[in-house]
Amino acid sequence: MSGTPLAIVGARGRMGRILCSLAGEMGFDVTAAIDEGDDLAGGLANCGAAIDFSAREVSPRVAARMAELGRPLVIGTTGLDDAARAAIGAASKQIPVVFAPNFSVGVNTMFWLVRRAAAALGDGFDIEIVEMHHNQKKDAPSGTAARLAEILCEARGLDPARDVRHGREGLVGARQKNEIGMHAVRGGDVVGDHTVLFATGGERLEITHRASSRETFARGALRAARWALGKKPGLYSMEDVLGLRG
Repeated sequence: MSGTPLAIVGARGRMGRILCSLAGEMGFDVTAAIDEGDDLAGGLANCGAAIDFSAREVSPRVAARMAELGRPLVIGTTGLDDAARAAIGAASKQIPVVFAPNFSVGVNTMFWLVRRAAAALGDGFDIEIVEMHHNQKKDAPSGTAARLAEILCEARGLDPARDVRHGREGLVGARQKNEIGMHAVRGGDVVGDHTVLFATGGERLEITHRASSRETFARGALRAARWALGKKPGLYSMEDVLGLRG
């Protein structure tokens, strides 16, 4: 029995290749593997759902086309600017869009844990985020680290644009009570490590996730695509997919 027709955008990238290889296990048939130079609109035409791990200039076009077709979309592209995010938001008014910086089940459980830890510990704890990725990653901080910062700012009533401090150098003075430190490390072939540190006088709590294979992200994205089939229009996250919302 054939599976749900699936289009993968960014199919020749690291994640795209893994998605193509695992789709059959998750009940999909890859009917279009689309990348730079391919017919995007035509490739999407016959799919039942699409997964996009492409580039920030491509994802808005994917979202607009899927909205025209009325079919669900999963987006894992990182480094998106405000215009791209607005385009995705507009598409989600017509179709279900699962948009996440990270599709790992473990990372999304980490989001849930971090939100609750921040609320339980209160503002007496300093917060720092440290992420490490392979030496070919183009954007910094990672989308996952940026989402962690958003969650922590929401929990503390802070502003990510004002209160997240990216690295420190020189005579920077004492740490401000409301700042959240953000540190990006690059090297080797690290798939993705993320740590949130909560520190106060006499104790420190660390919540860490380490990914050793990109397959975990691909399986999560395929799970999200399967979940989105038949859902109402809206902008969803992996926390919705996993039933962690609220």
